[in-house]
Amino acid sequence: MSEPARNYLVREADVCTYSPANHSGTVNRRLISRETVGAQQLEVVLGTIEKGHGAQPHHHVGIEQVCYILAGSARAEVDGQVLEMGPGDSCFFPAGMEHVFIATSEEPVRVLVIYAPPYAEKV
Repeated sequence: MSEPARNYLVREADVCTYSPANHSGTVNRRLISRETVGAQQLEVVLGTIEKGHGAQPHHHVGIEQVCYILAGSARAEVDGQVLEMGPGDSCFFPAGMEHVFIATSEEPVRVLVIYAPPYAEKV
């Protein structure tokens, strides 16, 4: 018996939300993942973060991370580097390297986060 056809097209509104561990004021939607489209090598998450909230110092063992700001502003810190980010800006967090990401704008930050390999955080 063959498996049913997989849907590779994802609408934000159709994806469940979750609040990630070690983050405050953050709601995520796992857009591209093993569960949503069968992606094996990466994961794409859309995050919404309230002012003054986000990720305190932490790291991901064996997982690289990219953040791309869609709306709002945030401060990213990694390896002694600090960047005040706005729409169109991005940052890279190497695997295993401690980093911080905090929303600084009055409006909620909307950020696209890419993990490789998939983080697949269980919530």
